[in-house]
Amino acid sequence: MNTDINIILTNLDVLHYGLIGVSLTLGLVVILLLVVKSRDGQGDAVIRQDTVQSAGAQDPSQKPSPQFKKASSDSALQLLGLLQHEARLIDFLEEETQSFSDAEVGAAARVVHEGARKVLRENFSILPVRDEVEGTRLTLESGFNNQEVRLSGNVIGEPPFAGQLVHRGWRVNEVSLPKVSSEHDLSVVAPAEVEL
Repeated sequence: MNTDINIILTNLDVLHYGLIGVSLTLGLVVILLLVVKSRDGQGDAVIRQDTVQSAGAQDPSQKPSPQFKKASSDSALQLLGLLQHEARLIDFLEEETQSFSDAEVGAAARVVHEGARKVLRENFSILPVRDEVEGTRLTLESGFNNQEVRLSGNVIGEPPFAGQLVHRGWRVNEVSLPKVSSEHDLSVVAPAEVEL
């Protein structure tokens, strides 16, 4: 059997790029859904505020117990509908990809990426949490915001913590989802299509 390793690596790269694109899109969807839900104080879905504290970030005895709040599922459903319309996200995720070639999965992931990026840029203003370039060495002083910065690696002791910025993080600055009619059923994120 004569196997060309370059062909294998090329195919793996396409698949990995596709999977990375889909993973990032899904991660973005989850983050955006949580942000949208946390800003909308009515409805039936319940979300949990993150109460995990990084070592030494804040004194736990001074912080009140976590509060749970209700959030509307409307914005989440609307965002999911937009991602389906522009990026075919649900179609892509519900498809069994084992029978497709790596190139086909990669091509589909490109469509999902481009559409999801369009939805993101048209409906959200997103800024980095940190302004430093990734890879920069920095020091986190006592009292740093542990919702903005997550410590990883060997977290021991109390601040100040010195480390390398691995990811700048993202913050939603503004949400501008389209207005919808009160009669619109947001649970139908993609209507069935009948061609005549």
